[in-house]
Amino acid sequence: MDHVVLNAQKRANTGSAEAARLRRSGKIPAVVYGRSGKAMPIVLDALEFGRKTKGISESTLLNLSVDGSQHEVFIKDTQRDIFKGAFLHVDFYEVEKGKALHAKVPVHVVGTAQGVREGGVLEAPLHELEIECLPKDLPEHIDVDVSNLKGNESIHVRDLKLASGIKILTNPEQVVALVKFAKAEVASESAEAAPATPAAEAPKA
Repeated sequence: MDHVVLNAQKRANTGSAEAARLRRSGKIPAVVYGRSGKAMPIVLDALEFGRKTKGISESTLLNLSVDGSQHEVFIKDTQRDIFKGAFLHVDFYEVEKGKALHAKVPVHVVGTAQGVREGGVLEAPLHELEIECLPKDLPEHIDVDVSNLKGNESIHVRDLKLASGIKILTNPEQVVALVKFAKAEVASESAEAAPATPAAEAPKA
């Protein structure tokens, strides 16, 4: 997938009054934070930002062009108007090319488990996977196919196969997905399988 490209300009003036003025003119005040913690105030076009970032996650690597200077960034935080939904402020985190980074990537369970087709219930307790990789290798999400998962079987982090260059930091014993059968169903099957107990004879007089 091609990286999203956003255009921005540096801004010399800061403060609440300037931020309000920018918003009225269809702009979004924003800040780019570097690995050293140094901050660069910028301004974004509200329409472009809303259109180009729709549906992306915090693990999506973006190309930010600030007055023609290129920066690889992630969205660190956004503030929105609680009534109108408009973006009020955006924080970016700049990554350093060629240096590995730590990130938490969403886990998406795909497919219908065989155990579910047989009446079981799928549980997927892991929502994020912590990984280490170069910025260019960072996936937006990780798909876990559960189609072949049978009843009372599970998939652990250790079972995941990721692309070369991606190191998993999450506990390998963590459960990603499992299929369980309802207790009532198990109890019913056990009762049906158990041999009938003969009734006790009445004592003879």
